[in-house]
Amino acid sequence: MQAPHCTQAAPAGVVLDGHQLADLHAIFAECFAARYNTVLVRGADEPVYLPATASQAQHHIVYAHGFYASALHEIAHWCIAGPQRREQEDYGYWYCPDGRNAEQQAAFEQVEVKPQALEWLFSRAAGLGFRVSVDNLSGEACDPMPFRRAVHAQVQRYWQQGFPQRAGLFIEALLNFYQTRALFEPQAFRIEDL
Repeated sequence: MQAPHCTQAAPAGVVLDGHQLADLHAIFAECFAARYNTVLVRGADEPVYLPATASQAQHHIVYAHGFYASALHEIAHWCIAGPQRREQEDYGYWYCPDGRNAEQQAAFEQVEVKPQALEWLFSRAAGLGFRVSVDNLSGEACDPMPFRRAVHAQVQRYWQQGFPQRAGLFIEALLNFYQTRALFEPQAFRIEDL
């Protein structure tokens, strides 16, 4: 899974807009470390999910280059993955890197709708902006509007039908930590902002 719209790296322990990576790690750990034996790990290159092994006691959600948005995106994937998926590297999902043709891009976008919808919710709860990412800079050009519409529609479904359990818990923790509850409402999620 590629990190969406990451444009700047932050120095160790610090992220832009006053957001500290250490805070995000602590919020995640408080919500999930004990119950799910899972930790958030700052990676150097590509993000990846690594299940626990005999030599690695905890499951690792590895995000790219110290990007806060990458961490939120990888947490979103984890919040969607069921128990069997969480026992497989990168949840056992298909992934084709940047440079996808139109058919591959359509498949990529289909599996990215829910994670990017959750990432948008997480970003808003943390008081950050969000832009969808088609993550295919060197591939065939595509119209991003259908994907934007799909992500927006998924966010609205989450508001109507409820958030996935782990995602809801994480959103609540972000809202409490960043004190953004007043900004977190269905009307705040506008397709024009994507």
